[in-house]
Amino acid sequence: MYVRALSVTDFRSWEQADLTFEPGVSVLVGANGQGKTNLVEAVGYLATLASHRVAGDAPLIRRGASSATVRAVAVNEGRELTVQVEIASGRANRARVNRAPVRSPREVLGIVRTVVFAPEDLALVRGDPGERRRFLDELLVARAPRWAGVRADYDKVLRQRSALLKTARNARGDTSTLDVWDAHLARAGAALVTGRLELTAALAPHVRQAYAEVAPESEPVGARYRSRAESVDALGAPEAEVPSAEDVEAMLLEEMRRRRHQEIERGVCLVGPHRDDLELTLGEGPAKGYASHGESWSLALALRLGAFELLRGEGSEPVLVLDDVFAELDVRRRRALARTAARAEQVLVTAAVDDDVPDDLQGARYVVDSGTVREMTTIGGTTGGGSGGPDA
Repeated sequence: MYVRALSVTDFRSWEQADLTFEPGVSVLVGANGQGKTNLVEAVGYLATLASHRVAGDAPLIRRGASSATVRAVAVNEGRELTVQVEIASGRANRARVNRAPVRSPREVLGIVRTVVFAPEDLALVRGDPGERRRFLDELLVARAPRWAGVRADYDKVLRQRSALLKTARNARGDTSTLDVWDAHLARAGAALVTGRLELTAALAPHVRQAYAEVAPESEPVGARYRSRAESVDALGAPEAEVPSAEDVEAMLLEEMRRRRHQEIERGVCLVGPHRDDLELTLGEGPAKGYASHGESWSLALALRLGAFELLRGEGSEPVLVLDDVFAELDVRRRRALARTAARAEQVLVTAAVDDDVPDDLQGARYVVDSGTVREMTTIGGTTGGGSGGPDA
């Protein structure tokens, strides 16, 4: 699939911008602060309903505006779909497909698929477990949009059970209803855990291969799913078979019963996929805290390249978004990334200067400057143009 057209209104710094793209490489070049990353961020938002740069939606709305709109025309096997999301302040977001409203923004997931590699990805290796859980969950949704509903169901149950634990801690009263919420959390959590386990098993070989290409002189890397529940954690071993959701549900339920006193004392849920992690290893030890800066960058890159190859191999070709990363990489890593990018149907690249982009990535060039975006040259094609609104 590829994105043929993008339009944003009151998104980040852009009052208005409209661009057209072709398959292949499109490079947005501009100095820092000119809004080039905001444009590819908009494409990524349509794929995940989240930003790769901030946790919430509020920063995405241009200062002084009450809402922002992102719209794109996606082409998948010759079929065009127009998808639009209105990001609102103080009310629920709304979405449309081919101009018709849909009941929930989640219904647009899967129309646009992206894999985004950005400077923030260093946190996948060096950051908290939440960064890696988010990586897994977004990849789950990219593979099959139904996982967005699974995650939302789990989050809803987690909030309810957490509130009940706080009440039990403060009141020291009847906890009989906790059994009911234990069952709900175990069922919803088991679905998410089994999905993550299967995903990690499918992803790990791609990550190992990508890392070997990016850093051939380094020690091999590994990735496995780690659970705080001991019985569940054993299921994440590389040689283990992915269990049934029913088996995981029973394990989580037993772990919650075992740790109920601790949970009531602390007033928090100590068991479930919200406590789990994707463990990354370098050689015989953990990558976090031990990998050098270059090794950490290589591993972050390998995670994204592995995700790209996994999706591509399963027939859901994603748009590859490379957001201002070439300046962070040495020559070898640039070449490895360019080799993978050359296999993508569409690549969107941002760079502060054109020289940062490898010569292998030839294609359309857009200059982003002073709140406008203008197509300068299409290698092997014609010159064209785009438009933009004033930078806030």
